[in-house]
Amino acid sequence: MSTVLPDTEHRRLAASGRLRPYILLARLDRPIGWWLLFWPCAWGVALAGGAFSHLALLAWLLLGSVAMRGAGCVYNDIIDRDLDARVARTRGRPLAAGLVSLKAAWAWLLILCGIGLVVLVQLQPLAIVIALASLAPVAAYPFMKRITWWPQAWLGMVFSWGALVGWAATLGTLGWPAVALYLGTVAWVVGYDTIYALQDREDDALVGIRSSALALGGRVRAGIGFFYALALIGWAVAIWGVRAEPLALVALAPAALHLLWQVMALEPGDADDALGRFRSNRMAGLLVFLACLTVGTGAG
Repeated sequence: MSTVLPDTEHRRLAASGRLRPYILLARLDRPIGWWLLFWPCAWGVALAGGAFSHLALLAWLLLGSVAMRGAGCVYNDIIDRDLDARVARTRGRPLAAGLVSLKAAWAWLLILCGIGLVVLVQLQPLAIVIALASLAPVAAYPFMKRITWWPQAWLGMVFSWGALVGWAATLGTLGWPAVALYLGTVAWVVGYDTIYALQDREDDALVGIRSSALALGGRVRAGIGFFYALALIGWAVAIWGVRAEPLALVALAPAALHLLWQVMALEPGDADDALGRFRSNRMAGLLVFLACLTVGTGAG
């Protein structure tokens, strides 16, 4: 006997089918991206000593990370739609595959930016100014892979901005430990995004897309290790600026061991392995957050 779905179920499934390309366009099905955008925000709040007393702020920053990461993905796909169609891993993306029109993609981008604006007005004035200052670098990012071998450095500058926003949103000021935290995070992003770029080295070389993974060539593992070391130095300086005690630096040990494991276990020629190591940075972000939380809570 055949089963007939109620009209409401038919409508639900149809709506799901219509919405799915927009979910994919904003990468809402892939939370790793917004976790990587959120963690620097959380580090800034935690190191400034406000994690427990600013839980609502963390929630707003998480919402903002989801929305603005989605907006960034939509914008990136609008700019890169022709290149995406020529790369095996990206040719199925909604714009490149023709599942979403260009006009609809722009409308979806505006909706996501609207959510980001709601989050923005919850912040302190200095944090709002800092957040708005990120818009120009964000808009320029998709073009970097066309003009430099190090677009990962530009992404690092953009994806690390939350460290400054989180600190300023907590204290209403911007101290040098926040700048050290930011610079360390830039190096971390260069490292993990180089791992991510390993998936596309062959296609990128064919279509003319530049990346640090191609620039480093056979020295890619050493290069990633170098940037992770710079990240740890930056984070250590930030922690020292908040709590100048040698024992405070021990809080970074779990994150350091995790990053060392990434470098030592990485198989540069294995795309699946590269994706797994890249995704493991969600855990790296949590470990750094716990270090900042420990130091920020115990400062003073």
